[in-house]
Amino acid sequence: MNIWLTLCFCVLVVAYLLGSIPTGYLTAKLLKGIDIREFGSGSTGATNVLRTLGKGPGASVLFIDSLKGVVAILIAHELFNFATAQDLLPETINVDIWLSSMIALTAFFAILGHSKSIFLGFSGGKSVATSIGILFAMNWQVALICVGVFGIAIAISRFVSLSSISGALAAPVSMVILNQPLPYIIFGVIGSLYVVWRHKSNIGRLIAGTESKLGQKVDVDVEQTVNPAS
Repeated sequence: MNIWLTLCFCVLVVAYLLGSIPTGYLTAKLLKGIDIREFGSGSTGATNVLRTLGKGPGASVLFIDSLKGVVAILIAHELFNFATAQDLLPETINVDIWLSSMIALTAFFAILGHSKSIFLGFSGGKSVATSIGILFAMNWQVALICVGVFGIAIAISRFVSLSSISGALAAPVSMVILNQPLPYIIFGVIGSLYVVWRHKSNIGRLIAGTESKLGQKVDVDVEQTVNPAS
């Protein structure tokens, strides 16, 4: 049992460190030699990279950050495959419950790493891109519903933040509709609320009417500081 719990703990640490890889920060440093946190919204996520560096870098960061979520969930699955092959699973555990619970925990640690990266002094992105990858790895139907809600919201409003919040809130609802395991639903609720909380400054700007819309760009000026209205 001790070996099994140690392996589970190690997977959670790996998921957090994987999520912590600061893709947006590294991209901005490599391409422009700038700290992306000093421009636009101050986030290291794909949206701020898009506004600051353009479509190519923004798309690349979105893909890699999503991939981090996929890989984190695959690692959790491989843990169970390895433990089964090596006969390390305790006889008393319910494998289905443990697997779904471990995947849910791994997912949360991955999005926590993305938004609170240990490599950036516990700063980071809004956890949206990594959450997309996680949802595709957990259940592609849930992911498609969330992406669909995001797409409809962005087409109507042109606000990435509002669309991200809408997509996040669709996750637990679609998990319930599609009869997902209880740990998945709990993750959906906690994860969606966390994403909404990460967008609290955006919500304030939406209410104030100062939130930037999709397509608005940030001028990269080394003298520029973070613009709270971006």
